[in-house]
Amino acid sequence: MERHDIAIVGAGPVGMTLALALKDAGLDILLLDARARGAARSDPRVLALSHGTRLTLERLGIWAQLPATPIETIHVSQQGGLGRTVLDAHEYGQPALGYVVGAGPLAAALDDALAAAGIPIRDHAAVTGLAAGANDVILSLADGNTISARLAACAEGLIDGADDAQLVERDYAQHAVISIATPATGHGRRAWERFTPQGPLAVLPCGDDCAIVHTASPDDADALMALDDAAYLARLQSHFGDRLRFASVGERARYPLKLRYRPEPVGQRTVWLGNAAQTLHPVAGQGYNLALRDVWACAQVILRAGGDPGAAETLATYARERRVDRSGTIRFTDTLVRLFSNAVAPLHHARGAGLFALDLLPPARHFVAKRMMFGARAWP
Repeated sequence: MERHDIAIVGAGPVGMTLALALKDAGLDILLLDARARGAARSDPRVLALSHGTRLTLERLGIWAQLPATPIETIHVSQQGGLGRTVLDAHEYGQPALGYVVGAGPLAAALDDALAAAGIPIRDHAAVTGLAAGANDVILSLADGNTISARLAACAEGLIDGADDAQLVERDYAQHAVISIATPATGHGRRAWERFTPQGPLAVLPCGDDCAIVHTASPDDADALMALDDAAYLARLQSHFGDRLRFASVGERARYPLKLRYRPEPVGQRTVWLGNAAQTLHPVAGQGYNLALRDVWACAQVILRAGGDPGAAETLATYARERRVDRSGTIRFTDTLVRLFSNAVAPLHHARGAGLFALDLLPPARHFVAKRMMFGARAWP
């Protein structure tokens, strides 16, 4: 049977980042991906990266290769109500609060770095099952082959036999309609998070354009997808307001929004990372940033421990070190969605007062900004 030290399931940005973070560990690492090699390079999604994520990607040596648009200010407001707050990078001595990067260019930079490091990626290798034992975990592949590894790092999706009964799920009854819009005037490297009764609307600077994440109920999302570009542009402008005018909008896509997470991200000789560990609502753009903090911490724990990467004490240390940030970020995004995605009058007024107070109280505003830049622990 083929044997490796670590088998990473999923060669998207999360799985590739883990492999790159462990490239000097002296471990035999294999990435397994169900898709063709390089498929992630064509990923059309746009990612909001925190300042802390930039620091990690700089440590991995790939930041300089990324076409990133800085977010210098973030404007937070609610539709139809008073109260707003503005977060400004200059208050924190940082060049930006975050950055907007295409998932495809990020995957390409990671793929190139792995090729240079000689870490193999096996494509068309869908993992259909895991069977963990005392000394290794057996990964079953769709082609009938099996692989033995001392640690299975699951970085994408769900796998049979992976103790999915532990999953906690909440359906937000919302869909995200995503697109790229061209503004009539420059965006000034500003991002907008606008809360509405239907769900949050995010407008992110992306090159000269803006990435749009328009949250709606499933039925409303059906209607939005059915509109022609001119009609959708008018709907988007009405929904967003007049703080920025849009000249045109590109092709739209949609996906359902759910919270899904594992309370414990480790099992016997198994660690779950990225969407395999938690899938968050896109509000505040925390999903990939939390995943990258998990990946970096996991790699550092394995490097410090040495020896067997799948040892129970090593995995327990990782889970313990990540508990505060993981649980805090999951609660933070979930609370934002449930608190702001409704039209209850008392809450509407309380939200406005809260945003107004946040703008007037620097310590509270700094807490939110640092959380967005560095996570629940507000550490780089």
